[in-house]
Amino acid sequence: MNAADTAADNAVDILRALHHDRAPGDPLILPGPWDAASARVFEEAGSPALATPSAGIALSLGYEDGQVPPDEMFAAVSRVVRSVSVPVSADIEGGYGLPPKELVERLLETGAVGCNLEDSIKGEDGTSTLKDPAEHADFLAEVRAAAGDRLFVNARVDTFLRGVPEPEAAIERARLYVTAGADCVYPILAPAEAIPALRAGIEGPLNMVAEPVGPSPRKLGELGATRITFGPGLLHRSLTALRDIADELA
Repeated sequence: MNAADTAADNAVDILRALHHDRAPGDPLILPGPWDAASARVFEEAGSPALATPSAGIALSLGYEDGQVPPDEMFAAVSRVVRSVSVPVSADIEGGYGLPPKELVERLLETGAVGCNLEDSIKGEDGTSTLKDPAEHADFLAEVRAAAGDRLFVNARVDTFLRGVPEPEAAIERARLYVTAGADCVYPILAPAEAIPALRAGIEGPLNMVAEPVGPSPRKLGELGATRITFGPGLLHRSLTALRDIADELA
């Protein structure tokens, strides 16, 4: 095993450990850098790990969310990883249609030690629909088999995003994904009032997104969230500050 492999093993062990034995009200906060500069800022502020958002990287590269070519996404993640010394997880959307083994290899080449994988699929007309949960569970199982313990897999559940508001629907999918080998489950855009039911029904770490208007990360943790991410929200806040500066200059 070379030094790079050892460093990666240590990083994934650190990332995995950060998700466990957390006290209520003390969830893991994972800022979402969109480039190397923002990643350094978050690390310097004391973040123990980072989680790149696909939408934030898309915006930084001049694309709409979901339109970044895989090569550009992996290159962007590589730049973030190279710029910091903390573990990095990457949002790689639905996996870009790559076979699980190739997907895992390409992700590990970036230096990332975790990933988000969503259970939506984009049709030819550009609209996204939920995948069959059993089919997605099989995909996650193949990713786990290819990665072994080298990746922390965060399985995104898109039921709330796709107009299915019942927590039971998310719980049913989450249980399949955990059984398939997911380390964490991410029912994106679940309302705060659904978190206790989700926490009771889902085994293992639970990822929630903190929105600009909504409960604080601490409150989300008290409700049952283990891990808090922000999607592209931190980039949007930065852009708001940048617009204020631009207005002053103008």
